[in-house]
Amino acid sequence: MNESEIGGHRDNLAEGSHTDPATISSLIADLASHDELIRVRARQSLVAIGRPALTSLLEALADHNKWVRWEAAKALGQIGDPAVAPALVKALEDDIFDVRWLAAEGLIAVGHEALVPLLQALVEGSDSEWLREGAHHVLHDLAKGDLQVQEVIQPILATLGDIDAPVEVPQAALTALNVLTKGKG
Repeated sequence: MNESEIGGHRDNLAEGSHTDPATISSLIADLASHDELIRVRARQSLVAIGRPALTSLLEALADHNKWVRWEAAKALGQIGDPAVAPALVKALEDDIFDVRWLAAEGLIAVGHEALVPLLQALVEGSDSEWLREGAHHVLHDLAKGDLQVQEVIQPILATLGDIDAPVEVPQAALTALNVLTKGKG
């Protein structure tokens, strides 16, 4: 897609036809472009589309192309919809550091609604060093300024860097998960 076509997509967004599946598919395809400007503009257009683009962005988060995954993770974080939290948690284990970082930033953007899927992942897969590293970043940021969350999360943060983390983290995460979900249902 060239710049004028991307501009046309932006015009379509302004006209309200932004949920057109063909437009979304074309923008997703542009995330694989070798031209960074095309990738950035496609991502920005997908972010402007918002919720209707989520399914396609979630699929792109599993693409074999690292740039597609990178752009998808960034877009999902910029949209900040809680529905994407489980996919962003899974992306904390991507083999590309930058994708993992953007997934963590996306979870931070989602906010406290990212806690339950993140804690569930720690209960089930704390043997992943990448997951633990990403979780530390997310939990540290989500606990800032919220004393209740800090109190619940502090035991997990204390164990994430330990040599025994694969053994200690699941129990700490399960305890925090029980506290956070108590009374919900």
